[in-house]
Amino acid sequence: MMIDYENTIPNNVNLSEDKLLQKALRQWQPNFLSWWKEMGPVNSLDYDVYLRTAVSVNPQGWAQFDYVKMPEYRWGIFLQPAQEGKKIGFGEHIHQNVWQEVPGEHRANLRRIIVTQGDTEPASVEQQRHLGLTCPSLYDLRNLYQVNVEEGRHLWAMMYLLHKYFGRDGREESEALLQRRSGETNNPRILQAFNEQTPDWLSFFMFTYFTDRDGKFQLSALAESGFDPLARTAKFMLTEEAHHMFVGESGVARIIMRTCQVMKELSTDDPIHLRKAGVIDLPTLQRYLNVHYSLTLDLFGAEESSNAAIFYSSGLKGRYDELNRKDDHLLKEGSYLITANKNGVLVENEIPLLNGLNEVLRDDFIKDSVAGVERWNKMIQKMGVQFSLSVPHKAFHRNIGALSGIYVSPEGVVLSAETWNKYRDQWLPSESDKRYIQSIMGPVTSVGQYANWIAPPTIGINKQGPHFEYVRFN
Repeated sequence: MMIDYENTIPNNVNLSEDKLLQKALRQWQPNFLSWWKEMGPVNSLDYDVYLRTAVSVNPQGWAQFDYVKMPEYRWGIFLQPAQEGKKIGFGEHIHQNVWQEVPGEHRANLRRIIVTQGDTEPASVEQQRHLGLTCPSLYDLRNLYQVNVEEGRHLWAMMYLLHKYFGRDGREESEALLQRRSGETNNPRILQAFNEQTPDWLSFFMFTYFTDRDGKFQLSALAESGFDPLARTAKFMLTEEAHHMFVGESGVARIIMRTCQVMKELSTDDPIHLRKAGVIDLPTLQRYLNVHYSLTLDLFGAEESSNAAIFYSSGLKGRYDELNRKDDHLLKEGSYLITANKNGVLVENEIPLLNGLNEVLRDDFIKDSVAGVERWNKMIQKMGVQFSLSVPHKAFHRNIGALSGIYVSPEGVVLSAETWNKYRDQWLPSESDKRYIQSIMGPVTSVGQYANWIAPPTIGINKQGPHFEYVRFN
């Protein structure tokens, strides 16, 4: 298969001159396209979609917008430009030159980091592959497809690092990224949250708000890496990740706006009456928030982690906003408080700071998530509705780490299994909730039309209006 590396694969890694990488791509690219046709968005191969495509790393013009058929999307390979004289900013190699090749002693850990990040990208596409069938508008369908193709491009980014720097092992790992399947029993995705279903658009908006926000913090930590190709790759991925979080935050905001409009029109906050009117009541919204927030907290791993300490000390993975932190960036001294379970009581334990870096990153994520939830609350208040959304306690509904295996209320009260089961459906989506949400899902595919349960956006994509023909069906 002949590949036009200049036009088909936009890049700034000198791909047209890299014969070894070209050889690898001649096998991997067809396999990727086969995976896309099998596990990508269903019934979408012939649609013309108004998508942005990354074409450079120039902040003023890094992307182009045009109608594209998704199998013809130009998945590219981009790294932020190298910084001359750049030094490692943390860990035992601090102040040394960043690595341009994989340091032998850190090879296995570095490969593990890249594979774990890379595995989340196709998993997201697989989780969301049926959502297009129930889209609330062409605007939302376009946003779903934009997220999908960019998750695909992020897979390409990790594939590039594996092929370029890890030889045969990297090629095998890169192929395995296309072989695992989200939710499959025999060959699932690496992280459990990426084996969960995303069956409806409320779940999708919560996923892109919370789980893509985890991506923001993980990529920000990798953007500090002493392995410069990984750091530069992660920095460019963050450019695209911002839109994914926007889709989630604005999607939930539009649901809130529509629900509050109907609450004012009907002068009621009764979920039964609101459901009869075809909108999503705010208590149901809170339950979906609870489950997606708690699943995302688990993605950061155990509170106390020797691996996190090793990754940091080795210079492989830093903290969020590492260089702006006012400490020695070695962290051999100092401690961090974590929440743990002691005989059915939540307690604060002090652990070495190096071993608590998963919790440091999780706490940074929590602060950022709460800020967005407060923006939703301001909208609710502005519309004159007496209701506040909130994130549950960090021990709520946890399945990984020191807080797994116990029952905790959203307020942080440890419960018996009997009490948990009694109130569970008040805190997490019930089967009735799920059936109702499924019952109001689209599709709405007429230009400028929106499902009853969600408000139109205030502005469109790339200066286009809410009534633009974002997807053309053929």
